[in-house]
Amino acid sequence: MMLSVVLAVLLPVAAHQSPLPTDCSDVYRAGSGRDGVYTIYPAGSTSPVQVYCDMSKDGVGDSAEKWTVIQRRQDGTVNFFMRWDHYKSGFGSAAGEYWLGLETMHLMTQAKTYELRVDMEDFEGQKVYALYSSFSVGPESEGYKLNLGSFVRGTTGDSLSLHNGQKFTTTDKDQDTHGSNCARLAFGGFWYAACFGANPNGIYTWGPSPNAAGVQWVSFRGVEYSLKTMVMKIRPAAQ
Repeated sequence: MMLSVVLAVLLPVAAHQSPLPTDCSDVYRAGSGRDGVYTIYPAGSTSPVQVYCDMSKDGVGDSAEKWTVIQRRQDGTVNFFMRWDHYKSGFGSAAGEYWLGLETMHLMTQAKTYELRVDMEDFEGQKVYALYSSFSVGPESEGYKLNLGSFVRGTTGDSLSLHNGQKFTTTDKDQDTHGSNCARLAFGGFWYAACFGANPNGIYTWGPSPNAAGVQWVSFRGVEYSLKTMVMKIRPAAQ
């Protein structure tokens, strides 16, 4: 009799519990509308991870789909010249500079179709962006391969499509198409080809970079300029 009473109390509560958020769109729909750090669960209750959620409008109207930041450079406080295990699991702080982690990106992008936006700013205050129709990351068994959709629009050119279909390369895991290791040459880790059109995870320098090293988007400021900020963020694509 007592068990029946307990179940009668607990079952309605369980039935009305909100599902755990898997991205920032879920966080927004659950009632949190401010930019900031939140916990999401890309693979259920055993996979909590902190992310920065960008809940703002994107210049083309408000949307119930909000941006989950997967990478951010802004001040050089975090070392991005890291090894494979770090890029796999993620590093930095969601409140500042960070890399979400390849495994988390893979888990997130298998459940939904996401679009990618890259926001950039140089040291002269010029801000630009590039938008791509889809973004997903393959499993580790496939080298965390980048699957990138078409360049949709932007206020700068397309520097990322060169990397589409590439496996991820770090200093200790060379999977690029260059004769050498692009991660060592570019001082970072990325989906390098031979070597890059974009280098979001390069060494942080301040502006002009004559050694072609830095946080770069070639169609914006070329290979001899390191940007002040670069943010990669994803949200569920409109169906």
